[in-house]
Parts: sequence; C-alpha cells; structure tokens
Amino acid sequence: MLPISVAIPTYRREKVLLDTLNYLLALDVAAAEIIVVDQTLDHEPATTEKLTALDSEGRIRWIKLDAPSITHAMNQALLAATQDIVLFLDDDIRPETNLILAHHDAHQKHSDCLVAGRVIQPWEEGRDFSGDTHFHFAGLKSAWIKEFMGGNFSLNRKTALALGGFDENFVRVAYRFEAEFAHRFVASGKRIYFEPDACLHHLKDVGGGTRSFGEHLTTVKPDHAVGAYYFALRTKPGVGWLNDFISRPVRALLTRHHLRHPWWIPLTLIAEVRGMVWSLRLFAQGPKYALPDIRHD
Repeated sequence: MLPISVAIPTYRREKVLLDTLNYLLALDVAAAEIIVVDQTLDHEPATTEKLTALDSEGRIRWIKLDAPSITHAMNQALLAATQDIVLFLDDDIRPETNLILAHHDAHQKHSDCLVAGRVIQPWEEGRDFSGDTHFHFAGLKSAWIKEFMGGNFSLNRKTALALGGFDENFVRVAYRFEAEFAHRFVASGKRIYFEPDACLHHLKDVGGGTRSFGEHLTTVKPDHAVGAYYFALRTKPGVGWLNDFISRPVRALLTRHHLRHPWWIPLTLIAEVRGMVWSLRLFAQGPKYALPDIRHD
C-alpha cells in the first residue's frame, strides 16, 4: 500500500458508488485508506449494507454529513485524512491499474505540487490521442497547467489546509470551485502538473451527484450560475468581474437549446440574475474555509 488517502465525496449514488469502490479495492497497488464522505440521507438498503460492511471491516472509512456540499465534503476529507497526500476521485469512475502508483510517483518527482490526472469521458472512449498537439484532460502528454478537474487530482494535505482548503461558498453544483482553488494555489507559488499515467474513466452516471440539481439549460434555479459569478468576484480584482456579469447572461442565451426553445430565454435570464444576487451575498460574507466538524458513524 502507498501512503495516499483516497477521498471520495458522494451524493445520492448507489450501485455506481459500490462499483467504484470495488474497482479501487481490487487494485494491485492500493492506497493506505479510502475515505467515503457521504452526503446522502438515505441509501438503498443494499448500498447501506455494503458500505456498513466495508467500514466495519476497515476497508473504507465511511463519514456521513448532514447536507450536500461538494466543497464541505472535500474539506472534511482533508481534515480526516491520515496520509500526507490526498487523492480526490469522483464516485462514478473506473480507474486504470496504476492510478494510485502514478499519483504517488508524480509527487516523488515534483514536490508539493498538485497532480492532475487523466480523465477519459464516455464520448472519448476508444479515441487515439497520440497525435494531439493541444492540451486536454484526456490527452497523453504531461504538462504544467493552470487548472485541474475535481474528479482526479492529488495534493499535499497540509498545503491544502494552509490555504484554507476549498471555499464552501461554492454551493449546489459548486461550479468553478476547482478554478478558484487553482487560482489560490498558483498565487501561493505552487504548481499544477498533469500526469497522464494517473488515468481513470469517468462513467458520468446520469443520477445523483451534481446532476441532482438539474440541467442548467432548463431551470430557473441559480444553482449553476452562482458559482460562475462568485468565481469572478473572488479572482478578478477591482471591477474586472463586471465583464463576466455582463457577458455571461448573453453567452447563456446564445445556445442551440434557446434557439430551438425560445420560451426558455426569460427563465434562463431569471436564473442568471438570481445567481448574480446570490454570489454578491456570498462574496460580502467572505470565503468559507475548512472547519473541523466531522461526524463519524
């Protein structure tokens, strides 16, 4: 086993979560621990039974939280982890055999960086990326980058907590929380390294997770928009954020969906305005960082 804590925030996932855990537990080179930070109030009986058994056997650590929040769950994982390196994974993935090893080796080569792993989406399966000259997260070329994907990355626990962890003001779908953390991480003098050998397949399960909050094109709720506006407020000083407040509503309407369904235009605008107002309230309160309030069951 390698000295890495795997952290899996999960919300309203059943069989796909258990499949993800089975894949990870079957790896030849495994992590020292797997922490499942569960924000689901009530699982299906079979899921509860399996998670309870895995926890009692010491194969996972099952932490339950009372309300859904990706960033809060990730902060609790940072606080609970016993290893110096924490690897965050989505709860609907299939890892390649050397996922844990590749993250470990990347940290050995590049001290105190954030390692972003390769993520293959369902529509990218079977594609040949060997000839690509531009960077993308399913690509095959290592690189120093500016942002990362939240479903496959690792970093030093103490470094993350010294920055406050993840900002819990990124609510609901927590859109752009990775970009905001990357902004702080890079500003602190650290770097982000893309390691393609640390590879997984994202199953993109249709239920649970952030998809519990609906589709951003067909809702009046601000659950998606609020993160975009809050990110602008947090990372663009002076009045730089104003450009996003002006341009994003326009971009939100310039879609094929709205061209085909024009009756959604006023509803989308309502969602955007609500997101603006919510983000301004959150920004006025200041960032909300990691606090030690873990409850173990």
